[in-house]
Amino acid sequence: MWVKLCCLLLYFLALFVLARVFEAVAWYESGFLATQLVDPVALSFRKLRTILECRGLGHSGLPEKKDVRELVEKSGDLMEGELYSALKEEEASESVSSTNFSGEMHFYELVEDTKDGIWLVQVIANDRSPLVGKVHWEKMVKKVSRFGIRTGTFNCSSDPRYCKRRGWLKSTLIMSVPQTSTSKGKVMLKEYSGRKIEVEHIFKWITAHAASRIKTIYNSEHLKEEWNKSDQYRVKIYLFANLDQPPAFFSALSVKFTGRVEFIFVNVENWDNKSYMAEIGIYKTPSYILRTPEGIYRYGNNTGEFISLRAMDSFLRSLQPEVNDLFVLSLVLVNLMAWMDLFITQGATIKRFVVLISTLGTYNSLLIISWLPVLGFLQLPYLDSFYEYSLKLFRYSNTTTLASWVRADWMFYSSHPALFLSTYLGHGLLIDYFEKKRRRNNNTDEVNANNLQWLSSLWDWYTSYLFHPIASFQHFPFDSDWDEDPDLFLERLAFPDLWLHPLIPTDYIKNLPMWRFQCLSAHSDEEMLETFADSESDSDSENKEVFSSDREVSEDDELSTCHGCSEGGVEACPCASRYCHHQPCERKARSCISYSSAGDLEPDWSAWPSDMLHCTECVVCLENFAKGCLLMGLPCGHVFHQNCIMKWLAGGRHCCPVCRWASYKKKQPYTHPQPLSSEPPS
Repeated sequence: MWVKLCCLLLYFLALFVLARVFEAVAWYESGFLATQLVDPVALSFRKLRTILECRGLGHSGLPEKKDVRELVEKSGDLMEGELYSALKEEEASESVSSTNFSGEMHFYELVEDTKDGIWLVQVIANDRSPLVGKVHWEKMVKKVSRFGIRTGTFNCSSDPRYCKRRGWLKSTLIMSVPQTSTSKGKVMLKEYSGRKIEVEHIFKWITAHAASRIKTIYNSEHLKEEWNKSDQYRVKIYLFANLDQPPAFFSALSVKFTGRVEFIFVNVENWDNKSYMAEIGIYKTPSYILRTPEGIYRYGNNTGEFISLRAMDSFLRSLQPEVNDLFVLSLVLVNLMAWMDLFITQGATIKRFVVLISTLGTYNSLLIISWLPVLGFLQLPYLDSFYEYSLKLFRYSNTTTLASWVRADWMFYSSHPALFLSTYLGHGLLIDYFEKKRRRNNNTDEVNANNLQWLSSLWDWYTSYLFHPIASFQHFPFDSDWDEDPDLFLERLAFPDLWLHPLIPTDYIKNLPMWRFQCLSAHSDEEMLETFADSESDSDSENKEVFSSDREVSEDDELSTCHGCSEGGVEACPCASRYCHHQPCERKARSCISYSSAGDLEPDWSAWPSDMLHCTECVVCLENFAKGCLLMGLPCGHVFHQNCIMKWLAGGRHCCPVCRWASYKKKQPYTHPQPLSSEPPS
């Protein structure tokens, strides 16, 4: 996870640097930057009209270029970046979708139950033609969609009772606007009553109703009273301009941020005394002033702060975000980080996508689960101070120059999704190249695995996990055989030997201990006999304790079972129990300790792993260990020739040849008795 997070941070850093490179190239070719101001006098009539349409100011009654230019100047400063975005948006011929309502419930769910948006709905009465023709309606939809106004069509033939109850007996236009200035308030429906069915007149009607929700100030006394008033709104944005009504984008934002930000329009058209404006720091108009508890911020002085709906929307979202905004941001970041797994994972293509799907499901599930307690905590009343401090931190951090660069880059890459996806793919391919090179240097085989090999290994793992779960190599406290490994009891019931045995991965074999058999120095025959006698006495005393504690097994049964061991070989070994505490077997094990393949050499037990049983004979090939031969031990503690036990395990018998303990399960480590002193008696 941390690797993917670092890769994602590197990608964001690369995007930031790439944006600065694009700015430098644009400055080198054209000689201006995106934040550079544009003189409206140098623009053509078509460009000026495009700027007014993007800002939402009507220009139907202004035939002269001079009047249009003055209206642009009154609405705010024009930057090169805003001009470029407006021209690009005009050239884009993308069709905007409009909703077709199927009935009352559909209309209520989308229009009347939506508290933070504006709807424009064309109602078509029964056996009537629509009020706005198809061509004009498409233009209307495209015009109002720039300001976040959603459109739809309600045909009364689909629900005539609802139209009759509403009084829609003729075709008309309906506009829904939130009625109150509180979040999630009531919605009021307004019907168009104008005589002229033209796009510009309908748009004026829409902007007039939207602007009526904004508090308007016409004199300095009212401004002074409002400026010093403290109410529920912590963030206020003022527009000081010489206009009849605020621009449409400003009115649309006031609906979108209902309950979070208060929008105030200060009309300075007929002001004679502007001294109080100078006292509060307003020296020019138009000005967009953001007033917060921390101070005053002049919108439009930093990078990307254009006079447009999209730019101001991203600015206000960063200052006063909703919980839903933070959730969407975290969702995007988590999914971008999860997609890095497609390039970090090496091997077959199918393996990459399987790992990607698994990572996407895991990360999104964890994200949703982690958001649930956060939402619960935010509902608690005594966390209001924490919420206020969090918003204060957002306001401090997002009014910096670095934050303005980040917002500008976000708007740039979101308007060029192909560039964003191509850079993400290129970054992922670089990660894939370096990761593949690193793993090849480590001699890992998974880099060269193909799809068929990986699917085969995946199927083996799945069937093995499904039919024969592998226990982890951990120590468990146990008192009896079944308590130590209850899977064996269930395994005997569910999988008898008559059935096919499931496949078990052989990866655990790499972790089994291996070492070479070494010898010390020679001993006399008397010392060897003495050692043998001591081991016999130790074995007798140990077996007496075992017999006294294990009363369920009789002595005759043990002797007969061990007798079968000597006659039946390894397959009939009595040590199907996992302890092998039978007396004849213990004596045989103790006697083999005193015997060496060299005849007069004693094994070097210090070279053996601490959890391995001491023995000098391989029960698979029934040969003694030769000096320097390679040995391998199993988790149960029994030791064999490395070649012998590898053939045994490769044949599908994943258990110890002596005690039948599973060769892939950890067992309680064996504690050796105190070694006998090899020094001669004094």
